[in-house]
Amino acid sequence: MRSFPYVLALFLVSLLMQPSLNAQENSAKPNLLFVIADDCTFRDIGCYGGQAYTPNIDRLATEGMRFTNCFQSAPMCSPTRHNIYTGLYPVKSGAYPNHTFVKDGTRSIAHYLKPVGYRVALSGKTHINPKAAFPFEYSVKDNNPDFAAIDKFLGECTKSGTPFCLFACSNEPHGPWNKGDASRYELAKIQLPPYFVDTERTRSDMAKYLAEITYYDGQVGQCLEMLEKHGVADNTLVFCVSEQGSSFPFGKWTCYDTGLQSALIARWPGHIEEGTVSDALVEYVDVLPTFLAAAGVDAPDVLDGKSFLPVLQGQRNSHKQYVFGLMTTRGINNGSDYYGIRSVRSDRYKYIVNFTPEATFRNAAISSGIFKSWRDKAKAGDTDAAEKVDRYQHRPAEELYDITRDWYEWQNLADNPQLADVKAELKQQLAEWMEAQGDKGQQTELEAFEHQTKNRNKSSANNKAAAASDKTNASSNKKARQKKSANTKASNKKGNAKRKNKAASGNE
Repeated sequence: MRSFPYVLALFLVSLLMQPSLNAQENSAKPNLLFVIADDCTFRDIGCYGGQAYTPNIDRLATEGMRFTNCFQSAPMCSPTRHNIYTGLYPVKSGAYPNHTFVKDGTRSIAHYLKPVGYRVALSGKTHINPKAAFPFEYSVKDNNPDFAAIDKFLGECTKSGTPFCLFACSNEPHGPWNKGDASRYELAKIQLPPYFVDTERTRSDMAKYLAEITYYDGQVGQCLEMLEKHGVADNTLVFCVSEQGSSFPFGKWTCYDTGLQSALIARWPGHIEEGTVSDALVEYVDVLPTFLAAAGVDAPDVLDGKSFLPVLQGQRNSHKQYVFGLMTTRGINNGSDYYGIRSVRSDRYKYIVNFTPEATFRNAAISSGIFKSWRDKAKAGDTDAAEKVDRYQHRPAEELYDITRDWYEWQNLADNPQLADVKAELKQQLAEWMEAQGDKGQQTELEAFEHQTKNRNKSSANNKAAAASDKTNASSNKKARQKKSANTKASNKKGNAKRKNKAASGNE
């Protein structure tokens, strides 16, 4: 029998060795960095064929994998951020209008990575609620990443041998476009997409917007330099994305690809082959489970997203057959009181349903100087401008596009008998997705106010009472105005929209 001193010595040695063993285990886990823009159309980035000068993003693409078919679920800031961090689609999590929050008890990536030794931080723009669902280490500077805080964070993690997951969240190129050097972009030489109306204001704002993309590219460069400085670049999986489309018309706030599609570039030395391109259909909802897979953590069944780590590692060249989108105008700045949109896309076709085609589609773009210049040109007799102005605000009930032949989704094929089977299949896929998400279409749209942060503490009973009051006293009862039903008179719609615009808060 071994003596007590011998056993005690073994015990003490094991205690001394434990930190070393933990450090070795942690060092084997990759670091995770996610860099995201705000309101940046993917097509405008250099390596995606765009005009913006983006040397850092372009270099990252040569060092990793560039995705040509990455999508988000909602073309607005707040639902998108909740979508990324929770791995849940917007209606299921409750975060589907803008200025929103997730349901109580919802878990985010911090809940999954912290228990396995990660420090999880978010620096920059947040637009997420409630904080209990997102227990990040926060830092921010002018609604942008705080690089001094990031430097300190990476230094601490490196010194302690702790793996990290960092979200560096830019506020650019979200308007107002006042950063970067717009003189780099000569107005006469700027190439406008075919769905734009060519006006002086459009060109001048486009130059400012492109300059701010370049400013964002500089932030990406700073993030990559930080990894090099702290010697962790080779053990860090980096994602760089563009978020939803810009706030020019036909981008943000729409379910067209310009609104829902995103740039995605991934780099992970030794795991992702350099200079590769993937056409796999992936979604923002897949980011969380992919990060978990890279960290060796099993994804919980509750997640809607699926890991595309095998695509990153070259083991597969496909991921999903369909991707989905939704847009809720109720509660956005200058938005239609209700104008719900849903979409489904395969690798070739996009199907869109507009719940209330009789309503006028409105959002902040309608009140912009750009759109005013389009209207002025239309009033002056320009038929092209008139068509685009009308098309932006008035949509048919159904839209169907062949993306491979019509990138900008301009030729609506919904009534083409030769594509009846295609439309029926996509329509069925969309219906099944909505049912699985608890999305009741127009009813879900009318309940949007209940899912906005300013109404978070109001009970469902209060919201129902407000809806009942709306029928009898819409002009005097604020809660009733917020729950105004679909059959409210058109005159009340206009007045209520103006009142809600004044009450809107937060970033679009």
